[in-house]
Amino acid sequence: MIRIPTGARSAERAQTAISAEQLVRTFDGTPAVDRLDLDIRRGEIYGFLGPNGAGKSTTVRVLCTLLSPSGGRAVVAGYDVATHPEQVRLRIGVALQDVALDPKQTGIELLRLQGRLYGLSRSEIAERIGALGRLIDIGDALERPIRTYSGGMKRRLDLAAALVHQPEIVFLDEPTTGLDPVSRARMWEEVHRLNQELGMTIFLTTQYLEEADELAHRIGIINGGRLVAEGTPEALKRSVGKDLIVARLAATADTVDAARRRVEAVPGVHEVTARDDELVITTDDGAATIGAVAVALDKVAPVRSLTLRTPTLDDVFLQLTGNHIELEEVAS
Repeated sequence: MIRIPTGARSAERAQTAISAEQLVRTFDGTPAVDRLDLDIRRGEIYGFLGPNGAGKSTTVRVLCTLLSPSGGRAVVAGYDVATHPEQVRLRIGVALQDVALDPKQTGIELLRLQGRLYGLSRSEIAERIGALGRLIDIGDALERPIRTYSGGMKRRLDLAAALVHQPEIVFLDEPTTGLDPVSRARMWEEVHRLNQELGMTIFLTTQYLEEADELAHRIGIINGGRLVAEGTPEALKRSVGKDLIVARLAATADTVDAARRRVEAVPGVHEVTARDDELVITTDDGAATIGAVAVALDKVAPVRSLTLRTPTLDDVFLQLTGNHIELEEVAS
């Protein structure tokens, strides 16, 4: 696994919010989480990036005590998730992908109930609901049954419920899936505020590359249940290379492979990854290399397009796994 250094780390246990050692969770003998190691500092926004089925949500459910580990160990807020799950639950807030809200309750009833379950007084609950008003941003709908809410309203209400008791650590499992761009931007602002003003540690799983890039201090990339890379967004992108040349070819698989071999021989090219009709070419100086790449390709196959750009997190994932992160269509 690639780990990009991010500086000296304190050895004090008090600085660790979430840790996992060789964590395993299997279903019918098949590992969904496979010997996962994590060390997340207090006050950190940690982005957990990967495609559907990579093991992101299963990891979150184990760390939140909703699933028992099949092997290894995980500690959250200073407590083992297997031996002291009740202590973990008191100190975390959770907003999962599948919003499970009582459709007969009103929004305000849900938030008040959540506050009472955590032992807050009526005045404390009222204060917290007022503070969360901007995040909820559904106006008079708070007094209406939840069954009348849109998908985006339900997600915002679910997040507010996870924050009523001001937890030490918040788990957000793809929190902006299904939100429109305005609501997504508002959610990003709130995540920043929770972290910067309240010091909350935030474990964020996402498929959205720009979301991880915008929010996370560090990112872990998971594929097939295993952590394949970890580091700051900038460090991960630098690990791919300074510049990328993307070539789309009008060619067969055999021709694309021949083109890859020819481009690999071009001076200044570090690595060439082929996928379908596309070559992703890593180089230190794209402007100086793109001409020679074009000449090399022209001898093998017609070029549909040739683009020069800087690396993205998807390029990191492509280099590590040979695949792009595939996103589902997002509902408004």
